[in-house]
Amino acid sequence: MRRMFRGAFIVLIALRYGLDELVLTSFQKPWLRAIARVVSVGRNLKAPRGQRLREALERLGPIFVKFGQVLSTRPDLMPGDIAEELARLQDRVPPFDSAIAVATIERAFRKPVDEIFTSFEREPVASASIAQVHFAMLRGQDGREREVAVKVLRPNMRPAIEKDLSLMRMMAGWVERLSSDGKRLKPREVVAEFDKYLHDELDLVREASSAAQLRRNMQGLDLVLIPEMFWEYCMPEVIVMERMTGVPISQTERLRAAGVDIAKLARDGVTIFFTQVFRDGFFHADMHPGNLQVSIQPGTLGRYILLDFGIVGTLTEFDKEYLAQNFTAFFRRDYKRVAELHIESGWVPGGTRVDELESAIRSVCEPYFDRPLKEISLGMVLMRLFQTSRRFQVEIQPQLVLLQKTLLNIEGLGRELDPELDLWATAKPFLEKWMLEQVGPKKLIDQLKDQAPRYAKLLPELPRLLHDYLLRPHGDQRRELLELLAEQKRTNRLLQGLIYGGLGFVLGLIVMQVVLRVFVS
Repeated sequence: MRRMFRGAFIVLIALRYGLDELVLTSFQKPWLRAIARVVSVGRNLKAPRGQRLREALERLGPIFVKFGQVLSTRPDLMPGDIAEELARLQDRVPPFDSAIAVATIERAFRKPVDEIFTSFEREPVASASIAQVHFAMLRGQDGREREVAVKVLRPNMRPAIEKDLSLMRMMAGWVERLSSDGKRLKPREVVAEFDKYLHDELDLVREASSAAQLRRNMQGLDLVLIPEMFWEYCMPEVIVMERMTGVPISQTERLRAAGVDIAKLARDGVTIFFTQVFRDGFFHADMHPGNLQVSIQPGTLGRYILLDFGIVGTLTEFDKEYLAQNFTAFFRRDYKRVAELHIESGWVPGGTRVDELESAIRSVCEPYFDRPLKEISLGMVLMRLFQTSRRFQVEIQPQLVLLQKTLLNIEGLGRELDPELDLWATAKPFLEKWMLEQVGPKKLIDQLKDQAPRYAKLLPELPRLLHDYLLRPHGDQRRELLELLAEQKRTNRLLQGLIYGGLGFVLGLIVMQVVLRVFVS
């Protein structure tokens, strides 16, 4: 019943803000435009269409706001006036009462705000779908003051999200049962992934820990700044972090005036994304312009500033390696290998003909190589990929939904910063370097180092274990002896490998490097 009421409310809001008219007028059929005029009778539709869409999404709640945020990063997929209006959803959602924010802070820390901060700005500096941010001066234990940003969760978020998720689960069940593509699209698994990430976002301590992990991962890259978390002031509803000073990435003219190289900024964004995904398997998954700033300070000019770590994505070692191989083959235009990888991973049925899938992938991707972003029609690419996936029964991978969403954000960001950016050429060197590290000498040495403690502990114990076994009664312990002998053989092979490896180490490195360079070229 609650789902039915929520569904009815969504329809009423759509009618109230004229979203039906917004959709129907995009069709050229006269009778559809006539229907739009009829259903619009009695409603005030004088506001611009983008404003009406934005206000409707705000009225419907956080899940719809996030949908609008994703759309706002893709002006190539929708009219510019709508994309510009939806950009307001990135950090300018109507704030909640600052008195509620203060009460939340005092409840979380069991202290008056004035005892925690020497000053606290009641007016929020940013307000989004899940939380809003206030600037403050933190009273340090050593007497020093620190400029901080205080993030406060919106009230009653969990019930609001649960209503929409319940409706989405119901609709996913319908799609799975009624659609011929239901099994392939895995709608219930996709909703379950979305459910997990949304609930994670409601725990601000989890967000703070994600920020700390990203900060450690990115320390040696010198391309990005991430705020420090003050753990004594981190609670599920409130977190306090270092205040970052930068210019929103959408203000490109201001960045140019400050001396920032915009083309390099676009390339750095691609590098940061691929580093987080393939090197670390841990990536910021909400990289819309509202969460990105650029430093204009002399010592850090042109570095990204990442904000809002409520949604992060993770990849297993298998996912990382499989995706990297796909991307590398794709960048080399080795469509046969791309097809083989899809079959090997089980993404398409095992009986699929490699040559047919190869030909289909080539027809979709080949027209868009060596072209800048401004000349790529992503809408056409997505449509043709969807047609291909249906033809070959490609299964949706729910664990990669966040990665796909983030890749769309990054591609949209690159389009805004530098329409001449060649996304493929920018990403290819990074992926080839990463692949070299996965199969090269360094990877072999690292694996030997990881296994060394295990064998160092095992080797001295083997004679005693064998002696103990020989003193015990025989019979049903044959299996144990076989296992012990197998372990001894493995150890002997390891010792032989280490001896031979030590003798031929230098020659092996030289040969390996030559082979790898030939492989990459």
